[in-house]
Amino acid sequence: MPDLSVSDQPGYSLVITGAPYVSQAPASAYDFCQALLDSGHRVDLVFLYGDGVHLASALNTPPSDETDWTGRWQTLSREHRITPVVCIASALRRGLLNEEEARRYQKPAANLAEGFTIAGLGEWVEAVNRSERVVYFHGAA
Repeated sequence: MPDLSVSDQPGYSLVITGAPYVSQAPASAYDFCQALLDSGHRVDLVFLYGDGVHLASALNTPPSDETDWTGRWQTLSREHRITPVVCIASALRRGLLNEEEARRYQKPAANLAEGFTIAGLGEWVEAVNRSERVVYFHGAA
C-alpha cells in the first residue's frame, strides 16, 4: 500500500493512462514522481488506468538498449513503499491478470508484475480524497 507517512508537503495522486513504448506517459509520470519524492512530497497513489495498465505486465521485455519502465517503476515503488494500483476493469479488458483473477476466469496464467496490485475505483476515490493534488499522464490520442 502507499506510504502514508506524515509530511507537511501536499500529497499527490498520479494517474497514468498511456502504455509504455507507445506514449511518454509512464516515463513522464516516473520522472515527476521521482521529483516529488526527492522534494519530500507525499505520493498517495499511482493509479494505472486504460492503456496505462500495460505498464504492470510481467511480460514487458524491451530490447536491452531501451528503458525497462516496468522495472524502473518496480524499483521506485519498492524503495518508497508505493504500490501502483491497476484498475481491474482496464486490466481485464487488456488481458492483465493477477493469480486470483486468472483462477476466477479459468485462465492458464497470471501476468501482473511483482509490486503492482489490482483494485477497483474505490482505491482511486479514497486517494483523491486524501490527496491535495491529482496529476494525469495521458497517452497519445
